[in-house]
Amino acid sequence: MSADILQRISTLTLSVKQLSRFPHLSDLFPSFLPSPCPTVTASQVPALFREPYILSGYRPIQQDWRCYLLSLFQLHNESLNVWTHLLAAPVLLLLWWANVGALGYTLDVASVPLALFMVSSLTYLSLSVAAHLLQSHSERAHYFVFFLDYVGVAVYQYGCSLGHYFYSSEQAWRESIGMLFLPGAAFFGWLSCAGCCFAKAKYRRPYPVQRKIFQLIPTSLAYVLDISPIAHRLLTISWMQEASLPFHALQIGSFILAAFFFSCPMPERFFPGRCDFVGQGHQVFHLFLSLCTVFQLEALFLDYARRRDMVVDVFGERQLRWACVSFPALFMCCILTALIFMRHMNKELQHVGKNK
Repeated sequence: MSADILQRISTLTLSVKQLSRFPHLSDLFPSFLPSPCPTVTASQVPALFREPYILSGYRPIQQDWRCYLLSLFQLHNESLNVWTHLLAAPVLLLLWWANVGALGYTLDVASVPLALFMVSSLTYLSLSVAAHLLQSHSERAHYFVFFLDYVGVAVYQYGCSLGHYFYSSEQAWRESIGMLFLPGAAFFGWLSCAGCCFAKAKYRRPYPVQRKIFQLIPTSLAYVLDISPIAHRLLTISWMQEASLPFHALQIGSFILAAFFFSCPMPERFFPGRCDFVGQGHQVFHLFLSLCTVFQLEALFLDYARRRDMVVDVFGERQLRWACVSFPALFMCCILTALIFMRHMNKELQHVGKNK
């Protein structure tokens, strides 16, 4: 074989190797940006950051903050938790725009509960994205972003109650619960935030059953109350009469599935290490919760379009304006609650640091 042919074969082999080389993560970012470190195993991060049956895909702690922001484009065990809620936000905005065009929307006192529901949905989605994206930086960051995540959950619960009460409730249901519904929804919303913050601050891994009790009982009570006007309609009105009822049924079904996967680490319990990146129960929980919100927005828009001319006459402007005030008031109460728990955790972490 001639030297020329050997040289060509050598050159071709080198070219194929260069073309087949998959770029490292660092190749995707400009040189002036820090590149997120490769993921590590559970044994290489503190116990606080470990999830049951998830054995790898963890981001190292104490990186530059920008590394965690840029890890949005890195494959790790929180990637789908981030993207399921990150993509849900533009889906909701597109659905809002489509319904505004198809069903109409006028920014007036009668439309305020629908707008607040949309704000609450975007709030919980945004805070959830921030929590799962940034929590690996440090123990303080972990507690702070998840306390804010619980604020988003409480705000979303109350946003749902406003939409259900003003657009989806029947007179017979209102006569049985009356003026107690919204104050009760606000209280249980705050209790959900406080209960989740307490459970997060109180218990350490391996988590005892009591932690789930403090998380699930307040959120379950809030959901039972918030969904009661919808359950009443589904049980008393033919689904063929109103177009919104199938969407309400879908939102309830999606929420029940979301609650199941939130409560049980499945399927990773049966396949430890095989669901580290895709297939975790929490990822499935995020997916069903996002679907629940999408179905909910569609149902509320249909109810709003059908009843918007009657809202002021039925409830009065005073009650609608009270909703405008109660929503930010609840938000501020939940923020204050989260900050109180964060102050407690700062003292505890400082004490632990001094004893090391």
